[in-house]
Amino acid sequence: MSSKKMHVLIDTLENHIDQHDIVNPKISKANIGWHIDHSCKVINQVVITLQSSDPALYKDDFSFLGKLFFTLGFFPRGKAKAPKNVKPPETISKEDLVNQLQQARTNIDTISDLDKNAFFKHPLFGNVNNKRIYRFLELHTNHHVKIIHEILKK
Repeated sequence: MSSKKMHVLIDTLENHIDQHDIVNPKISKANIGWHIDHSCKVINQVVITLQSSDPALYKDDFSFLGKLFFTLGFFPRGKAKAPKNVKPPETISKEDLVNQLQQARTNIDTISDLDKNAFFKHPLFGNVNNKRIYRFLELHTNHHVKIIHEILKK
């Protein structure tokens, strides 16, 4: 995995900013803006956590579920709830989305400079270190891009 794939996914999110108010309750209770905002918050929060982690404390406790989903290449829908720190606000502005997307691009570019055992603790998967981070962010972001595309199908 690479930052190149993540930049393509971030560009895809950005291409839907003008449609941020569109909702399709048959697909998702949340509108497109929510999915963009949430995806950015996850990218940015994960990278900030990686940057501040202590690689000496890393333990490889990556779960069976993590290995399964990473191998299958997708996350199932409607099974997980977004933690508070990555939940979008009630009102999401285009300006805020643009700023978060720019921050996500910048943050993605810092990952390659981090220690191989920089990590964050995922509630279901356990510790996700630098080796697995691009795959995690790619799968998570793509999960929301697919939902956005389904919301837009008529």
